[in-house]
Amino acid sequence: MKIFHVYILECSDGTFYTGITSDLTKRLQSHKAGKYRDSYTYSRRPVKLVFSCDFTEAAQAIATEKQIKKWSKAKKAALISGNFDQLPNLAKKKFKTNK
Repeated sequence: MKIFHVYILECSDGTFYTGITSDLTKRLQSHKAGKYRDSYTYSRRPVKLVFSCDFTEAAQAIATEKQIKKWSKAKKAALISGNFDQLPNLAKKKFKTNK
């Protein structure tokens, strides 16, 4: 059975990079080595793996990666920290009121 990993890297500039792979060790090494000059992480090295989760279905892994990529930095930080109870509140949009 093939396993797919959705992962989050913390970059040296404090941003997060979310990706998907079937070989997490190899992918992490390529990020750290700067294998691809045009990649988001190339100029933001060093990078550190801060989160990963495993899937047996590629479609579910891809959907999860796309979902996480849309999240705010605060919501990603809550996921990384394991503060799952905060995730619903961080999903709510904040609207400015005219007072």
